[in-house]
Amino acid sequence: MIAKGTVHLILAPFLLGIICLLLFHYIKPMIFLSFIFFIITVFFLFFFRDPEREIGKGVVAPADGKIMGIEENDSVRVSTFMNLHNVHVNRAPLDGKITSVEHVSGRHAPAYKKEADLNEKVVIKMDTEIGIIRIVQIAGIFARRIVPYIKEGDAVRKGQRIGIIRFGSRVDLYLPKNIEITVKKGENVLSGKTSIGMIK
Repeated sequence: MIAKGTVHLILAPFLLGIICLLLFHYIKPMIFLSFIFFIITVFFLFFFRDPEREIGKGVVAPADGKIMGIEENDSVRVSTFMNLHNVHVNRAPLDGKITSVEHVSGRHAPAYKKEADLNEKVVIKMDTEIGIIRIVQIAGIFARRIVPYIKEGDAVRKGQRIGIIRFGSRVDLYLPKNIEITVKKGENVLSGKTSIGMIK
C-alpha cells in the first residue's frame, strides 16, 4: 500500500523516465536520465510504503524508528527518530478525539539534536481515556513537508493513520506520568504495533 498523498510524487519521476526513454532514439544520453528517473521511482515506492499493521496493546508507538529519548518532567516525552528506511506514516497511539492540530513554523536542524525542538512541526492534541496527550511531528534537514490526515474534531481509533512526515524526521509523544513506559532508549519500534506504554 502507498501512503496517502504521495502517488503524484511517485508518478513524476516515472513519467519523466518514460519521456526520456522515448527521446532516446533522438538524443542518446537520455537513456541515462531515464535510468536515473526509474531508480528514483523505485526509491519513492519503497520510501512511501504504508503497510497494514496488527495493532498492539496499551499505548502504541506513533512512529516507526528508534527510541532516541525518554524524558520525564510535567509529562513523559517519548521521542522516536525516523530514519530513511522507516515507514513515515504516523499513527494514533490511543483512541480519542482530536482537539487541535497546529502547524508551528521553525528551523530544519537535524532531528536527533536538541536544537530540533525549535524545528518546524505539527502539534496534535488528543483527548483520550488517560487525558490529553500530544503528538508532535517534527521536520528535519530533509523533511520539508508534514501532512496531517486528521483535523480538529475528528474521532480516531488507536493505530489509525494520522499523517506523514515526508522524508522522515522525529515524532515526540507526550503522555501523563501515570503511564508505565515499556520501551527503552535505543529500541526499535513500529507505529501502531509496538506497545510503548501500559495504562496503570
